[in-house]
Amino acid sequence: MKSGPLPAAIIFDLDDTILAYGDPEECWRTVCSGFVSRVGVSSVDELLSAINKARDWYWGDLERHRRGRLVLSDTRRGIVAMAFSQLGINAPEVAIELADAYAEMREGGAHPFPGAIDTIQHFRDRGIRLGLVTNGGAEMQRGKIERFGLVPYFDCILIEGEFGAGKPDKSVFRHILEQLGVAAGDTWMVGDDLQRDIAGAQALGLFSIWVDWRDGGLPEPSPVQPDRIIRSIIELK
Repeated sequence: MKSGPLPAAIIFDLDDTILAYGDPEECWRTVCSGFVSRVGVSSVDELLSAINKARDWYWGDLERHRRGRLVLSDTRRGIVAMAFSQLGINAPEVAIELADAYAEMREGGAHPFPGAIDTIQHFRDRGIRLGLVTNGGAEMQRGKIERFGLVPYFDCILIEGEFGAGKPDKSVFRHILEQLGVAAGDTWMVGDDLQRDIAGAQALGLFSIWVDWRDGGLPEPSPVQPDRIIRSIIELK
């Protein structure tokens, strides 16, 4: 880093970096357990397996991922409807109900990781410019930012649904660097997504820090190699 031990600016991701949600698999399992008897499948595992298969197919394509995260409620409903179709279940209203129950549990359970807000304040107190970049729909992401009172902590906030592009698009990183008034080489990018946060930032020369909150380590093989790996942003202090 040109600026010494601390950067001129730090850009943070939001979901699973500042805000914690827990394991989505466990959330789906909990919700599915309340619907097994209603849809006539033999077990929670059967229903969950179909949903996971539909999820993996949908989110595995980069373009579907980009479109789907902007209208997440509709996307989740579509994924459950696809799973129902695979199981031969004709209950579109129940599919919507199940998807919405998952959304309510997952989004309702969101909370800042322990020490996350204090860590952000720590850097703000030291005069470091702070940015927040998050993919997703404008209403949902802006709602979370306001719900947890995050606006005052950041000099610039960029939401995909408001800006018109999301990570790893280079225009996203160029724009927030310009807004922060800093050079890429003097900036850290901190996030949990290897492709969108880490590879996207490294393409422009930012020092990229991967938040491995699951403590699972890098996948093997991993074409993306972060400059640093942490389990929580409190390790940055």
